[in-house]
Amino acid sequence: MTTIYILWLRQLKRYVRSRSRMIGSLAQPLLFLVALGFGFGPVFQKAGQGNYMNFLVPGIIGMSIIFSAVFSGMEIIWDRQFGFLKETLVAPVSRFNIMLGRTLGGATMSLMQGLIVFFISMFFGFRPENWYLFPILLLLMLLVALLFTALGTMITCLLEDMQGFQLIVNFLIMPLFFLSGAIFPLTGLPKIMSVISSLDPLAYGIDSFRVILTGSTQFGLHIDVLVLSVVTVIFLSLGSYFFSKIQV
Repeated sequence: MTTIYILWLRQLKRYVRSRSRMIGSLAQPLLFLVALGFGFGPVFQKAGQGNYMNFLVPGIIGMSIIFSAVFSGMEIIWDRQFGFLKETLVAPVSRFNIMLGRTLGGATMSLMQGLIVFFISMFFGFRPENWYLFPILLLLMLLVALLFTALGTMITCLLEDMQGFQLIVNFLIMPLFFLSGAIFPLTGLPKIMSVISSLDPLAYGIDSFRVILTGSTQFGLHIDVLVLSVVTVIFLSLGSYFFSKIQV
């Protein structure tokens, strides 16, 4: 437990010290929030779908979490190149604890990113329906952050260079985001699109956010939590396995 706590704390210190990273990771979600929220809002309302800002904010929160979570895996490549990973791996602790500590640290950073976007969105007119469900929202955001941080760790363990990681992650993240229902409803889609969206774990994360924040849902909260929990366990297991095989 001490190792997990130390690695978790180290990840947080990295995040707090890197102000440019904090600002840069917020730029894209805020751009989407402003450009799409105010740009497509009137069209969305004329189509009889209600307030687009209320629909969009849960998706942008999910976007900020997934980008921050997956890209936190890049730190393993940095640590491998500069020798810190080797020093960590030779410590008399299990690699699972090391991987878990790093994953919890990355997930906590991603949770903080999501919270910042959530509070900023209130300046643009977003109002959650049920404030008393906010603790549940935090748990759901942490679950999504754990899922995608473990995914980023798994990908990083299979690669050795930064360029390859960025190409693969961008190729993976953008489809996950656009097919998750973050910026458009999943109802009424072509059948093939509906099937693909139902295989996207981020879709269940964003849907769970919408249940808490706006009361609307596509799959149902119990399905969202079940899918997210199962996929998180799978990715944590795979991430732990590949991390145990990493060579430095």
